Amino acid sequence: MEHVDHILIVDDDREIRELVGNYLKKNGLRTTVVADGRQMRSFLESTPVDLIVLDIMMPGDDGLQLCRELRTGKHKTTPVLMLTARSDETDRIIGLEMGADDYLVKPFAARELLARINAVLRRTRMLPPNLIVTEAGRLLAFGKWKLDTTARHLLDAQGTVVTLSGAEYRLLRTFLDHPQRVLSRDQLLNLTQGRDADLFDRSIDLLVSRLRQRLADDARDPAYIKTVRNEGYVFTYAVEILGESP
Repeated sequence: MEHVDHILIVDDDREIRELVGNYLKKNGLRTTVVADGRQMRSFLESTPVDLIVLDIMMPGDDGLQLCRELRTGKHKTTPVLMLTARSDETDRIIGLEMGADDYLVKPFAARELLARINAVLRRTRMLPPNLIVTEAGRLLAFGKWKLDTTARHLLDAQGTVVTLSGAEYRLLRTFLDHPQRVLSRDQLLNLTQGRDADLFDRSIDLLVSRLRQRLADDARDPAYIKTVRNEGYVFTYAVEILGESP
């Protein structure tokens, strides 16, 4: 029997829940709608889903809190697409840092949401064939750093742990999987968030800036992640696979 992707919609606005749920059903997806975090937790206890559409602005536990909870529990690998009524770029970055895979600003067209959902699902299952990734569960070394891909954190030369947000980890992992190769912002967004860049989208630039801080990389003269004018970014160091993560 062919698998039908199951989408869980968490939104306190009944009209949006019904509109989105019905539209996704008409387009071949299985949908379940709930109104808040309590109902989300109860449903996920018994039923796995393929993706969660999560509204940020809800009474009680908001979407950011719920996304953080999902990323630290047994559903940490389930893709999350966040809905927000806020247009401020900082709120989008916070959502990505909490571990969201993509975001969509309200008001939105239902067909755009469907396109974003399909893009995230594709990304989580298969990267573009021209971009080869390393195996999971490895310790990757570059410069004075190591990335533990099991624990999802950095280790400096002394073995001190540097914690990464979900968005920072995905971006660094993408760079390490494609070292010494210029990656455009569109490629980076596709590989880390499953979407293309909007005209004024600076989320990748902000994440690169945050990642440079984690690597103690001088933004004025970065050694690890260099900006290639009018093209994107390049990770300059060679990457060595040391073996399985401890």
